This record gives sequence, C-alpha cells and structure tokens, in this order.
Amino acid sequence: MTYGLSGTPGAEPGTRAPAHPSHRLRWNKVPEVTAYFWVIKVLCTTVGETAADLLDEKAGLGLTGVSVLMSALLAVVLAVQFRTTAYRAGVYWPAVALISVVGTLISDNLTDHLGVPLETTTVVFAVLLVVVFVVWYRRERTLSIHSVDTTSREAYYWLAVLVTFALGTAGGDLVSERLDLGYWPAAALFALAIAAVATAHFAWGLDAVWSFWIAYVLTRPLGASIGDYLSQPTGDGGLGLGTVVTSVLFLAVILALVVHLAVTRKDVAEPHA
Repeated sequence: MTYGLSGTPGAEPGTRAPAHPSHRLRWNKVPEVTAYFWVIKVLCTTVGETAADLLDEKAGLGLTGVSVLMSALLAVVLAVQFRTTAYRAGVYWPAVALISVVGTLISDNLTDHLGVPLETTTVVFAVLLVVVFVVWYRRERTLSIHSVDTTSREAYYWLAVLVTFALGTAGGDLVSERLDLGYWPAAALFALAIAAVATAHFAWGLDAVWSFWIAYVLTRPLGASIGDYLSQPTGDGGLGLGTVVTSVLFLAVILALVVHLAVTRKDVAEPHA
C-alpha cells in the first residue's frame, strides 16, 4: 500500500511516456513510496549529517579527503545499483545513505572551504535542480519515480537525488542560521512544512510528482536537525550523544528496516505488463 506523495502514474501528462521497448526494464528501480520509504529516507538524511561530521572529525583526512573517499564509495555502490535489473533494498538504500553524505559534503565544502555564502549555494542548487528536472522531463516526458525503468531515467533520478541533498543541506543551514531556532524547533518547523505539502496534495490536489519532490527536499533539513539535536553537546542545545553514537544508532535502525524490506518485499513495485 502506498502513502501518497509518490508521483503516481497519471498524476501528470505524459507520466507513462513510452521508452523504446528494448531499453525498458520489466521492473521499476525505485521502491514504492510507503511509510517505510519516508522513515528510511529521514534516517538516511540524519546519517548523512552525523556521518559527514564524524568522518571529518575522526578520519584525519580533512573535509576534502573525506569527500573524495565517500564519493568513490558512492560511485561503486551506484555502479552496482545500475547493474541490477530491478529494485533491491540492499543496494538502493546504501546508495541513498551514501549520496546523503556526499550531498552534505558538497554543500559543506562550498561553504566552509570556499567561503561561498549559504544564500548563494541555496540558490545555485535550487536552479540546478530545476535544470535537472527540465532536462529529465524534456528527454523522458516524466518525472515520476514510478517510471524509473531505463538507464537514462535512473541516471536523471540519482542526479536529482544528489542535488536535493545538497539543496536541503544548504537551505536547511540557511534557515537555521537566519532564524536561530535551535535544533529541535528547526526540526519541528521542517516537519510542519512537510505536513503542509501533504495537506496541499491530499486536500487541495497539489500535483503528486511535485508534492513528492518538495517533500523529498524538505526531509533533508528535517533529518539533519534531528541528527544535530541528538549528537551536539548539551551546552549547544543538543542531547550530547555524539556523532559516533548517533550515527551507529541510526545505521542500525536503517539496517533492520532494509533487511525487513528485503525479506518481505513490501515496497517492491508491481512489474510492467
């Protein structure tokens, strides 16, 4: 059973635009958007924030070195993901977790190393995401995640996901700094924003595809705020669990959920006719 905000087929003109039969896969490469999807997505965004901080602090590689290492790991996992012919929870979700870390590092490098203002990075990533969507739609006539069934569509999908994480990082940091809310109030603010999107979709008919992608962007600062609240010292407004404990805790929950989905296949989409 799906839970809305899923980019359902038919939610936009051309959602099921045909690809060449020889290039189409029988199975979609993205899971059904269930409650599991959103829970794991938020957990991955939290790990993206805390793991990036942990690696930067403990690995001794510096922000640039950590970025290179995590990008290499992401490339390996994505290579495996592209070689699969259907959605596999044990491959897909590690790719999301790693892309969360890499998206965070991209934004952090621009802000911390190059001194690019958060206002600038937020605008640049927002424009870049629009460009990705425009090119994706012009080439494939769909942005629906229920139609990620060709190599081309999958490439656009993962590129869009990467940009959403970078945009969510920059935009979330910008909002948190400008409003100076603190970690928990910031998390509540982003949760309310997601609830508003869901209300606009279910009550007022906001397009399912756009509802999904807006919520997808907003889950990044939501997860980051939760991660910061748990990991940061009590003197800074957090719970003081530290990045190690927080990262391990969330990774354990992600692993348990992914194993559950791999066994039960509750989020596997129906095959194409």
